[in-house]
Amino acid sequence: MDDGEREDLAEELRALGRGMRVPDVDGETMAERVLAQLLADTAPVPASGPASGPVSEPASEPVSVTPSGPASARGSGWAARSARLRRLLRGRWRALAAGLSGLLVVLVLTPPVRAAVADWFDFGGVRVRYDPTTTPGPGARVPGCGDPVPIGEVERRAGFAPRIPAELGEPDQVSLEGVSAGRPVVSLCWTDSGGRTIRLEEFRAGLDLGFSKQVRYMPQWVALHTGGPNGSTGLWFADPHLLRFRLIDGRGEGWTRSARTAGPTLLWEDGGPGGSAGEPLTLRLEGVESLERATAVARSMR
Repeated sequence: MDDGEREDLAEELRALGRGMRVPDVDGETMAERVLAQLLADTAPVPASGPASGPVSEPASEPVSVTPSGPASARGSGWAARSARLRRLLRGRWRALAAGLSGLLVVLVLTPPVRAAVADWFDFGGVRVRYDPTTTPGPGARVPGCGDPVPIGEVERRAGFAPRIPAELGEPDQVSLEGVSAGRPVVSLCWTDSGGRTIRLEEFRAGLDLGFSKQVRYMPQWVALHTGGPNGSTGLWFADPHLLRFRLIDGRGEGWTRSARTAGPTLLWEDGGPGGSAGEPLTLRLEGVESLERATAVARSMR
């Protein structure tokens, strides 16, 4: 969603809010509503008696005559509530403090929460979706790379030089996908001593590749200091999660959505010399089980 679409959405929401009417609370502030609710909770229940009999007020309770008109009714109503509040404050101060503290917490935390949500759902062209109902299966084996492509050919066709981590050395295999659709993804693969695959995917951070991670637990922010705009931090997904992505045929058509369970994954941006015209790359490392080793790999990019 670009800035124009966000502004249009915000204006529509504001217009919707202006047109909404809530019975019996319009015209009051939020504080007035909380105080009114506290007073309503403590209002005495009239004793049972004849339906036609008058309800007597205590002699010490002043009787107010409410002028006509909505403005004056709200003013006198607020004054009456304030008088009653002073009498009840001694026994209700804990509830009042809790109610007002709750309001302050909401007001204070809302802006940073919104900022955190913006970071949470968009990182380097990869969308992260929190879903507590997601039930990914056990971590599957990391898939190997596709048809091998010479590293020099990869750079020419992808438009950027792949970044190779010194920690892992030269890759055993390199593949390239998405070129015909204008979404090149470079995959580098290694086979460790136990026969397991380590896979590193690289693509321009500004591209919308359709990658999506659906997770049950919040990923861990990791300090990397690799030099990109977001290069000082990365996201570590320690638990199995659903990885959604798009595939294309040989003609660059017929995108189909697919999904698989991914194991521990490190996601970060790198603004090193491999970026085209200074554009940072997003890197996704899978197959390294420990955060310490994954961090070492990310910091060794060249």
